Amino acid sequence: MTYDLIIAGGGINGCAIAREAALNGLSVLLVEKDDLASHTSSASTKLIHGGLRYLETYEFRLVREALHERERLLAAAPHLIRPLTFVLPHAHSVRPWWIVRMGLWLYDLLAGRSSLPRSRGLRPSDAAYTDPLAGTHRGFVYSDAWVDDARLTLANARDAAENGAEIATRTALVSARRAEGRWQVELSDGRSVEGRALVNAAGPWVRALLDDVGVASASRARLVKGSHIVVPRLFDGDHAYILQQPDRRIVFAIPYEGGFTEIGTTDVAVERPEDAVCSDEERAYLCDAVNRYFTRQVSPADIVWDWSGVRPLHDDGAAKAQAVTRDYVLELDGAGAPLLSVFGGKITTARALAEEALEKLGPTLGRPVAPRTRARVFPGGAIGDFGQFLGEVRARWPFLGDARSARMAHAYGTALRDMLRDVDSEADLGADVAGGLSEVELRWMHAQEWARTAQDVLWRRSKLGLHLDPAGRDAVARWCAAHWR
Repeated sequence: MTYDLIIAGGGINGCAIAREAALNGLSVLLVEKDDLASHTSSASTKLIHGGLRYLETYEFRLVREALHERERLLAAAPHLIRPLTFVLPHAHSVRPWWIVRMGLWLYDLLAGRSSLPRSRGLRPSDAAYTDPLAGTHRGFVYSDAWVDDARLTLANARDAAENGAEIATRTALVSARRAEGRWQVELSDGRSVEGRALVNAAGPWVRALLDDVGVASASRARLVKGSHIVVPRLFDGDHAYILQQPDRRIVFAIPYEGGFTEIGTTDVAVERPEDAVCSDEERAYLCDAVNRYFTRQVSPADIVWDWSGVRPLHDDGAAKAQAVTRDYVLELDGAGAPLLSVFGGKITTARALAEEALEKLGPTLGRPVAPRTRARVFPGGAIGDFGQFLGEVRARWPFLGDARSARMAHAYGTALRDMLRDVDSEADLGADVAGGLSEVELRWMHAQEWARTAQDVLWRRSKLGLHLDPAGRDAVARWCAAHWR
């Protein structure tokens, strides 16, 4: 079979390109050797943000684009993305007060008309923000947004599939070569397919795929590991903190999954994508980072979970990993059938990246393309007011209970109506496999969301793995093994 576009890589960039291409009427095959978002795209800091610290390296174009994408995404997926207030204490600051204030002013300016509040200074009335902090209470307040990164990646894939794209997970690109103006591709599922163009969205493996297909590239990827830890909740409230460190880095402390705090990230240069493991040094560094600021102290013994992702940043020659650009570069090789390779990028700008990718690919395919996703809502995102939607869910299915209804409304949005269309009672949900995870929900994850293992369910389609005990996690694994073959 011949496709207009074969995409290698099921992270946020590959799925966003598949969505944009499918909505432009192209025939698309996306292949991912593991699960969707199984690597870097589920290992982010889980923010939709302009990148306040990127102003320090004069990346004004990137910050402006990201801030405008933030506004689009808040409207397109209100179940997955929500506003988040950040507190920036000035204690332990390595930057003068006036520089931070000017940076926040510029951040607001680049955002243009935004639905989020403008930045301001901390006030005496901000006790909820300052009470958890030790020391002086000068500082600032500004806004960005939180995202369920794995499910946003999934939403891109679902929209692509609903518009004709084929999404093949657990399917590796074994080989690809140019022949007769096409890409001849062999897949691990035994298929041989052709593509008029090939997209290399392999993330940390972008360079390896170029080497495999024998294409030289002027661009290089700089692999930088970012690690995060999760500890019992350090502070009350729905706000987050951005904390300046002596090495001029910043570390976030973000409310996570109700009773926890997420702390991250690090910037560590690595040699291989497989080096995505949180080290003891990183755990200690992140604990020290928050202990400088909070009255409640933590140690590595308090860590309940951690994750690491390797970012395939475009190598701009920066000396330090933390200074490498977070902007993306799209490199088009047109010596025969076109090959587009993606270097860098961030979850906030994936939609814009996909739009630019189609602008480059369209002429090589002889196909007119146009922006299709600027104002498009993601599957499940046609909500309006989320609080009102959650109230409707609880009125329609009261037996879900408050905690489960909130979790499912956030995860699925309006798609929850399709999942529970024939559910009128607790019994209609089937067995409760563990922690409120029903057979109906598990079947939906398998049929509609490409879930194939307990890991897919517990750590990417949901974060129930953090809440279940080992017996509960084992029960989910046994159910998946018995029903998904």
